[in-house]
Amino acid sequence: MADFGYDIADFFDIQDEYGTLEDFDELIAAAKQRDIKIILDFVPNHSSDENVWFEKSVRRERGYEDYYVWHDGYFNASTGKREPPSNWLQAFRGSAWEWNEQRGQYYLHQFAVKQPDLNYRNPAVVEQMKRVLTYWLNRGVAGFRVDAMPWCFEVPADATGRYPDEPLSGYTDDPDDSSYLKHIYTQDQPETVDMIYQWRQLFDDYKRVHGGDTRVIMVETWSGLDYTMQFYGNRTAKGAQIPFNFQFIIGGNGDKNNTQLNAPGFVKIINSWLSQMPAGQTANWVMGNHDQRRVGSRYGEQRIDLMNMLQMFLPGVSVTYQGEELGMTDLEISWADSRDPAACNSNEQIYQQFTRDPSRTPFHWSSEANAGFSSNSSTWLPINPNYVTVNVATEGAASSSHLQLYKQLHQLRQSKTLQLGNTKYAAVGDNVLGIKRSLSGQPSYVLIANVLDSAVSGIDLAAPLYAKESYKVKLANPQAQASVGASISLSSLTLQPHAALIVESA
Repeated sequence: MADFGYDIADFFDIQDEYGTLEDFDELIAAAKQRDIKIILDFVPNHSSDENVWFEKSVRRERGYEDYYVWHDGYFNASTGKREPPSNWLQAFRGSAWEWNEQRGQYYLHQFAVKQPDLNYRNPAVVEQMKRVLTYWLNRGVAGFRVDAMPWCFEVPADATGRYPDEPLSGYTDDPDDSSYLKHIYTQDQPETVDMIYQWRQLFDDYKRVHGGDTRVIMVETWSGLDYTMQFYGNRTAKGAQIPFNFQFIIGGNGDKNNTQLNAPGFVKIINSWLSQMPAGQTANWVMGNHDQRRVGSRYGEQRIDLMNMLQMFLPGVSVTYQGEELGMTDLEISWADSRDPAACNSNEQIYQQFTRDPSRTPFHWSSEANAGFSSNSSTWLPINPNYVTVNVATEGAASSSHLQLYKQLHQLRQSKTLQLGNTKYAAVGDNVLGIKRSLSGQPSYVLIANVLDSAVSGIDLAAPLYAKESYKVKLANPQAQASVGASISLSSLTLQPHAALIVESA
C-alpha cells in the first residue's frame, strides 16, 4: 500500500484490506447473476519490493537474477562516489535508480522506491505475467485495465552495459521533476505495443478454449496519439479493444483547466481521436480518472451535466470515473492531510501541482456521517462538505439531479442509433457544439450544447449537421430550460449559458 494497491506484493492474492480470494469469488458469482462484468486493474510494469520475486532477485536466486532491472552504477572519478547508471527520473520525483545494499546494485523504479520495475526483456518475466493473467481469467474476470503500460520496456543497455541519459525537455528547471527530461528511452518503446498484442492473443486463445464473451483489454497510455493508436493492432495482430482516449484530459487548452474551452476546441478533441482511429475499431471517451482533477473542477461545475451528456452521446465506449455521475468535485487537500506519494515526495510549497488526492476523496453514498462511506471516526482523506447534497441517496430521490440525468443517458445509450449510428459534429461560432447520431430505419438524435457562459440566439445547426428533420426534446440539463417532448427548430436556436439538450427526430 505504498501507492495504494499499485505496489503488488502478490499477484495471485487479494490485499487484506480488500478481503480474501473467497470474497473475490463471491463477488464474481454475484456479479454474474446480475449480468455485470468485473474487470481487474492489472499492474504489469512493477511489483512491490515486498514481492517474493524481488526478494529472490535481491538474493540472486537462480531464475530470478534478472527479474528486475539491475546495474552496478559508476564511480565518479572526481568525487570518488558511486552514482546511478543514468539520469533517468521516476514519476514521483527524483532518480529512478535506488541502491540495494544487500545485492550491491542499483534497481530501476520508474514510480516509488518500493515499486521496482520488472524486466520484460527477460522471457521468464513475460511468461510469469501471462500466468498471472490466466490465473485471474480462470477466476472469472472479464478482462483487465492495464496500468502504466508505456513504462513496461526501456531501451536495453549498450554493448558496454551503459544506459543512455535522456535529454532535457526544457519544460521545467526542477531537476527532480519527471517532466525535466524527455522520456525517449524509458517510455513508448515498440516492444511495449507487441506485449499488448501477445496478451490479446492469450485472451483470444482463452476464449476459444473456454468459451464465453470476448475478454477485454483497456490500456492506460498517456502517449502521443500516433503511438496510442498502435495499441489497437495492425494488419497481422490484434491489440487492445480500448486504448484509453484521454484527449478530454490532455487536450483542449493544454492544461488542467478547461473551463473556457470553446466549441471549436471540443470539435478538435473529438476529431483528434475519430480521425486517427484505425478503420473497424471502436472509439472510447475517458473524461477523468483517479490521477486527474474531477471533470466538474476542470471543465466547470456548470458544465457537469453537459460533459456527461457529451461522453454518453459520442460513439463507442464511455468510461466514467466513480462520482462523476453525481457531479462530485475536487476537495483541496492540505499538506498535512496529503497521502499521495506523488505529492508527499515533494514539499509543502509545490505539492499541489503534483497531488492526486483531491479526486480520491471518499465516495458520497448519503448525507449521513462520513457521506455513508465509513463508520470510522475519520476517513483516509477528508470528505468534501458538499456531500450533504451531492450523494447517491439525495440525488436518487430527487426528480432532477446529475444522477437522474446520467441514468436517463444510460437508457438512451441502449438505442441502436447511439450504439451503431453514424456521427456528424460541428461547431457554430465559439459557443455551440452540435453532434448528430443517425442510423437508417431508426430515430436520429442531436446533442446541442452551448459550452460557454454567454447566451446565444439565431443559431443554425440544421445546415452543418444535415439535420433537416423535425425534432422534439428528449433530454435536457436545467440550464436548457426545455420541456421534454417540446418541438424544437434546429435552424434557429436560442441557448442559455451552458445549456445542453438532446433532441429526437419526430
